[in-house]
Amino acid sequence: MILRLLAYLWAAPATALGMLAGALALLLGARVRRERGVLEFSGGELGQIISALPRPVAFAGITLGHVILGTTREALDELRDHEHVHVRQYERWGVFLLPAYLLSSCWQAARGRGFYSANRFEREAREASERPNA
Repeated sequence: MILRLLAYLWAAPATALGMLAGALALLLGARVRRERGVLEFSGGELGQIISALPRPVAFAGITLGHVILGTTREALDELRDHEHVHVRQYERWGVFLLPAYLLSSCWQAARGRGFYSANRFEREAREASERPNA
C-alpha cells in the first residue's frame, strides 16, 4: 500500500500534465473512465484533431503518469497493455521519464535509427505488451 502510494506520488508531476490535457479533452467532448488505477480519456474533438495530424506527429495513445489519452475508445482498448507499460515506466523514472524519453529518441535518431520506433522506452513497451499476461 505504501509503495503504491509512493509510485503515484513519484509520477505525480507527469500525471498533473496528463490531467491538464485530460481536462482539455473533456471540454472538447472526450469521455473519461478509470481502468487498472489509471484515468483514460478518449474521443471528442481533441482525439479527431490528433488523428488528423500528419505522421509522425499523430498518435493513437499517449501516457502521462497515471493518465492515458487516446484518440478513440477503440484505440485505447487496443493499446491498453502497451500504455500500461509506460505507466510502470513513470512509476520507476518519475519526472525524469520525459527527458530520458526525449534523449533516447534523439540518441537513436543520431545513430540513424527510428526516433520513435528505436526509443528504448517504446521497445520495452512493445516487447512487454506482446508477451502473454502483459
